[in-house]
Amino acid sequence: MATETSMVFTKSAYHDVNPSPKNPTKGGWKSAIFIICVEVGERFAYYGVSGNLIMYLTLVLKEPLATAAKNVNLWHGVSAIFPLVGGFVADSYFGRYKTIVFSSITYLLGLIVLVISVEAIPLEHRLLPFFLALYIINIGEGGHRPCIQTFAADQFDDHLPEEKAAKSSFFNWWYLGIVLGATSAILVLIYVQDNIGWGWGFAIPAVVVAAALGVFLTGTSRYRREVPVGSPLTKVAQVIVAAARKRRLSPENDGFGMCVEAGEGGDDVTRSLARTNQFRFLDKAAMMDEIDRLPGKKKDWRLCTVNEVEQVKLLFRLIPIWLSCLMFAVVIAQLGTFYTKQASTLNRTIGSSSHFQIPPASLQVLPGLTILTAVPIYERLLIPTARRFTNHPTGITILQRIGVGIFFSILTMIVSALVESRRIRIAKEHGLIDTPKSILPMSVWWLVPQYVLMGISDVFTVVGLQELFYDQVPEGMRSMGAAAYMSVVGVGGFISSALITVLQAATARHGDEWLKGDNLNRAHLDYFYWVLACLSGLSLVLYVVLAKGFVYKKLQRDDGV
Repeated sequence: MATETSMVFTKSAYHDVNPSPKNPTKGGWKSAIFIICVEVGERFAYYGVSGNLIMYLTLVLKEPLATAAKNVNLWHGVSAIFPLVGGFVADSYFGRYKTIVFSSITYLLGLIVLVISVEAIPLEHRLLPFFLALYIINIGEGGHRPCIQTFAADQFDDHLPEEKAAKSSFFNWWYLGIVLGATSAILVLIYVQDNIGWGWGFAIPAVVVAAALGVFLTGTSRYRREVPVGSPLTKVAQVIVAAARKRRLSPENDGFGMCVEAGEGGDDVTRSLARTNQFRFLDKAAMMDEIDRLPGKKKDWRLCTVNEVEQVKLLFRLIPIWLSCLMFAVVIAQLGTFYTKQASTLNRTIGSSSHFQIPPASLQVLPGLTILTAVPIYERLLIPTARRFTNHPTGITILQRIGVGIFFSILTMIVSALVESRRIRIAKEHGLIDTPKSILPMSVWWLVPQYVLMGISDVFTVVGLQELFYDQVPEGMRSMGAAAYMSVVGVGGFISSALITVLQAATARHGDEWLKGDNLNRAHLDYFYWVLACLSGLSLVLYVVLAKGFVYKKLQRDDGV
């Protein structure tokens, strides 16, 4: 029979971030503000490049609409997948600060190459250097994005009550800063690109990134820095391998207790996770048999500690949530592709006698303005109101917040499909169905509701995912946790491209191919939006089922152990 005793080993080389209280003279909002500046600058540059990319590809490089949309989605996808590599490198080897500096320099290099490709290279030879510049930017993005938010959150010490309270509001205001940078880019840079020149439109982001990097370096002496802990994925692999090797071990008949790491069973339980009953097959990695009880150092690939097993369980719990949010990311992908092309066919003049036309991509400012309005309302009104009914510190749970955002993404696609149906009907009524370059007698303001709903969806789901993947991963893997939430958007971009390809192939067999060529009026974009709405509905059902079974991370102290 298994005993209730446990064995204590010396702490292994893999460990959590140092749990001792951080230097109280550093960190807090005074440090975070420098980090927010570099993030605002980077977001300004990113949206300055991505916001109008579909127009550059179709108008300047003359790519067909579907090809350009897939290229944009692919680029967005890669930019959101690379952070997995950057997060791993930061957590394992270089630390977040050094990774941020290196990636920001790489990002700046990509922007410089982008300007050169647009201004100094003839059009017939521009395609390769242009895409080379875009993917250099992706490399910089891969190191910057998973580290910058986590590095900023690390400035708030959970051991200090006032800073722990400040962190609870940090993610909302952080996202507000991101949106401010993105909104500024869409308002300013897209106008410059459409009316002054693409060279200036890409040079301004380079200047902003250089200035933001300078501000970040100015605050170096103020920052709290965490020590890299070595490869966290190695420990994940060790737990899985150890559990597999002991898969036939029965705790009732063969076990001799559980392996408890030094500190897990003693006074320092600050970082020790409470035992859970989910994924119990992994518990066998911490069960000791006759071989484990022999004198000597613990063999990591055969025996892991209870806390290490619980850390891996955290990751296993997040995988189903990650999968169920992918359709939300597919919806988001439409913002910089088909939405912009819709706007290019509509009447964009302001006032009956005005000759000023709104650039099609500038409508992407609307989700940002919605977020700038909604975040303070959410923080100051919705949370206190919900708290009265739920008694939850944040009004609603993180998973409830994400679910509300997914619901709004479904409404976004329904409204988008209805508006697109009206746009096609007007094109038919005025005999413009086969003249795709004609401006339809329909105001561009008809697109406002779908942009606003997209912004509301972002406020709930994106911020919720940020908080979930920061809070629910092991502390030594928080950069990778940030990268994991970003990868939702990246994989969503890949899925969007794949859906376009599949739907084109499937509908071509019936002689009426969707999303074909450059004529948006015959592309059946409304049908595509209805498909996304239906798939998003199924995704929400799956998400609700998974969220109900989700177990939030608890420390031993939370359980009173």
